Amino acid sequence: MTDFEQRVLDLVKKVPRGKIATYQILALKLGKKSLCRAVGNALNKNSQLLKIPCHRVVRSDQKVGNYRLGLAKKIDLLQNEGIIIRGDKIANFASYLYRF
Repeated sequence: MTDFEQRVLDLVKKVPRGKIATYQILALKLGKKSLCRAVGNALNKNSQLLKIPCHRVVRSDQKVGNYRLGLAKKIDLLQNEGIIIRGDKIANFASYLYRF
């Protein structure tokens, strides 16, 4: 794992249950908005899905986004944390955002 990938996963560990962050928020926190795709690639390499809750990272357009175990599993995990999802979008998006 690269230093960048480790920094991504370390940030994701800070997102509490019932909150979300976006790929863009993480990219900006790491220094550049253009790192969004790199953030997603780092999350895809997460081998500790229970310990590092990458399901809490979603798209900036309010869509749930991809997940290593599939979209249905990601939606299920988010809903189990109290996050309301309609279709493939998060309702009341701003209220769930975690502020680093």
